[in-house]
Amino acid sequence: MPRYASIGRSFEMTPNKTIDPARRGKLARIGGCFRRFGANRDGSTAIEFTMLAIPFSMLVFAILECCISFAAEEVMTNATDDVARQIRTGQLRNVTEASLKKAICDRMEIMVAKGCPDMLVDLQSFDTFAEASALKVKLKGTANNEEVDTLGFGVNPGGPVTKNTLRVFYPWPVMTDFMSKSMSNLKDGKTLHFATVTWQNEPFDN
Repeated sequence: MPRYASIGRSFEMTPNKTIDPARRGKLARIGGCFRRFGANRDGSTAIEFTMLAIPFSMLVFAILECCISFAAEEVMTNATDDVARQIRTGQLRNVTEASLKKAICDRMEIMVAKGCPDMLVDLQSFDTFAEASALKVKLKGTANNEEVDTLGFGVNPGGPVTKNTLRVFYPWPVMTDFMSKSMSNLKDGKTLHFATVTWQNEPFDN
């Protein structure tokens, strides 16, 4: 057998090794399986749907969550406008906190729980519209665990030709868990729905 020198070392050439036919056949079968698996399109639709089902479902639930929340706030806004109009024209007088909440809640029970739990109202009269516009919504607490600061809230409507502001707050529960972190700005995973109306009363005593 010939010997060769390489950098001070010698080595011998050995005959080429051959692969056992049985082993070669096994490798061929394995390779064929992989080729058939890669070329087989049966069930690909089911696999692709499974891959897309989760993000698609999350998108659908996010759209539904936003739409329902928006619709509920619109219902509350319309109810606030309706009650404010009755106060402005003198149809609704001697208003108390309980009667004001009931008047608003009766108009929005289609979207909220019976009795409108946790709903807050604030009705104040002012000498000028500039004073009314200075009202601010204040929250207290830590981030994502806040609640409406009710300091100064009350139900004190003015008489004829006075300026008034009605504010209504409702903590709306976010129903889908994965949306609660992005949508909620109050404690218990709720988001704040808010409606306000400012007006001047009609001279309804004349």
